[in-house]
Amino acid sequence: MAKRKRTIPLLFYVSEEERNMIRAKMEQYSTKNLSAYLRKMAIDGFVVNLELPELGEMVSLLRRSSNNLNQLTRRVHETGRFYDADMEELQQDQERLWDAAQKILSALAAIR
Repeated sequence: MAKRKRTIPLLFYVSEEERNMIRAKMEQYSTKNLSAYLRKMAIDGFVVNLELPELGEMVSLLRRSSNNLNQLTRRVHETGRFYDADMEELQQDQERLWDAAQKILSALAAIR
């Protein structure tokens, strides 16, 4: 039988309203383990939720940009040609990716 890592129990009482507030906070952070949540809050004082919609947008932009680059590479290998419109599309993809990265950085900087 494995020896338990945490051996010291900490017990405290809360009101019904406080328990409901704790559960609501746990749901906000998609946390199911009460002990882990309370331990994290007691040690760090806060939980950071990194579910940013901007991350989904950036992943989508990365996929699209990657697909465009792969198609362009195939065409250049097949035809030996590269067009100005191709370069412009690649530049626009890069600008959109940088914009998305900036939004993510701004959102992370706003976390206190």
